[in-house]
Amino acid sequence: MSSDKPDAGGMGDSFAALFEKEGAAPKRKRVRVGDRLEAIVVQVGRDLVFVELDGKQQAFIEASELRDPDGTMTVAEGDVIRAHVVEVDDSRGTVRLGRSLGKPGNTAAIEQAKESGIAIEGKVTGVNKGGLEVDLGGGTRAFCPMSQVGDRFVEDANAFVGQTLKFLVTDFRDGGKNIVVSRRALLEREASETAAKAMADVTTGAILKGTVTSVRDFGAFVDLGGVEGMIPRSEIAHDRSVAVADALKPGDVVEVQVREIKDAEPTGKGKRGPSKKITLSLKALSADPWAGLDLAQGRVVVGTVVRSTEFGRFVRLAPGVEGLLHVSELGRDFKAEEGEEIRVVVKKLDREAKKIGLVPAPEDAQVGATLATSGTDVKVGAVVTGTVERIETYGIFVQLDGTKGRAGRGLVPNVELGVPRGTDLRKTFPEGTKVTAKVLETGEGRLRLSIKGAKEAEERADFEAARGKQNAPRSLGTFADLLKGKKL
Repeated sequence: MSSDKPDAGGMGDSFAALFEKEGAAPKRKRVRVGDRLEAIVVQVGRDLVFVELDGKQQAFIEASELRDPDGTMTVAEGDVIRAHVVEVDDSRGTVRLGRSLGKPGNTAAIEQAKESGIAIEGKVTGVNKGGLEVDLGGGTRAFCPMSQVGDRFVEDANAFVGQTLKFLVTDFRDGGKNIVVSRRALLEREASETAAKAMADVTTGAILKGTVTSVRDFGAFVDLGGVEGMIPRSEIAHDRSVAVADALKPGDVVEVQVREIKDAEPTGKGKRGPSKKITLSLKALSADPWAGLDLAQGRVVVGTVVRSTEFGRFVRLAPGVEGLLHVSELGRDFKAEEGEEIRVVVKKLDREAKKIGLVPAPEDAQVGATLATSGTDVKVGAVVTGTVERIETYGIFVQLDGTKGRAGRGLVPNVELGVPRGTDLRKTFPEGTKVTAKVLETGEGRLRLSIKGAKEAEERADFEAARGKQNAPRSLGTFADLLKGKKL
């Protein structure tokens, strides 16, 4: 408690009194029993904690009300607490605060506690079919319905018998003969206040410490000191193949960054109104594996298949760095499964978006070499061989010998197949069939082939060869025949 001190000139009036006389001191806000207010802790003692109410008026609260069950003090100087006014002594100028009235002992105090929302203490003396029997002191008894015993489902209410707990009075009738109390309402109010205090520090971009409360396949939940956030699996580590359960365990203390805060409507029974959906990140505070990454377009590298999806395979090239081997680049003979090492070529590299497109490396490609990724080196008019990869209604796709991926895969349209219209292509060109075709067009995604053109080229070559033979002498004759034609 503060005391008046004489001023520097030895005057009997206190410094505060002089201000009051001059009208400069702020008027004290009158408080009444039952008021619920905020106060700033100014001094923590062994038995009492002194607080400031309005910049001038002080009050106190028993230290036991601010200690954990293990006796640890939960507040320090400068902290803001919320409590009720439980006693005002105008003659002494003191105000006593409390989280509860203790055991009120009389019905008038209990009724006042109901009107003011002040918690009271009661001892659980028994359990009946509907809930707990509670002794409030002075022979006054109350009832706590089973649904109001806790903020979660209570399996064994008998465990509370003999305990002194705090409750809010929710119903007061017949002069105190029928009193209903709720522990759940008090717990929810305290949790809401704790969450509101914790949310003051939870802002987008803030770096906070928290404790992992539970781990799921999709992420981990973290208690930030009264409010809960979640680290999605994608924010656990830069390496997306890391399982949440391998990285975190309940009870782990972690440092996280707040990525996003959204309003979210709670679901299920007992929802308490709008809440906050807090997204956290663990990987945001770790080194970015893309920084200084030694990769270039066209580079042949070794990677490990870490994930298979309907649109391709993800390949880990370095810890936390993955590239996509698109399904269009995978031939019918591609067999690599998760965990296997493969050689690939970096087809596209977008460092800003952190995306890498890959293609299978040719059989003879050396790791570290740089290859052209714009297409194959075949020329228009060349006759090539390949294997039927896929059959469509408009033609067949052929993978050229010595190539892998889409760049070496060409389309033979129906008109270039050299077969009658209506032919069953799956019977005539089953997958795996070796074919010879002529190159009609080249370029990224524009390799067009012609089986008919290859046959025509072969026939033309045979014709030219036959015609050349017809124009040549049938025989040069013997050496003797040559001598006959000469004059000796």
